[in-house]
Amino acid sequence: MAKSKGARIVITLECSNKSVDISQKRKAGVFRYTTTKNRRNTPGRIELKKFCPNCNSHCVFKEIK
Repeated sequence: MAKSKGARIVITLECSNKSVDISQKRKAGVFRYTTTKNRRNTPGRIELKKFCPNCNSHCVFKEIK
């Protein structure tokens, strides 16, 4: 028998702070976190405040596709 699709899905969070100068960054590139969310409890996109090593500060991370 096939299992039904669960409520938990894997999502990717990306740093939304794009206006940081290269001189202030530690290294070039975009930093991403991977986490899970419950599709039934949070149907919208998630925004979490986490540490970004590229910006060297806490930034808002937004859910991407």
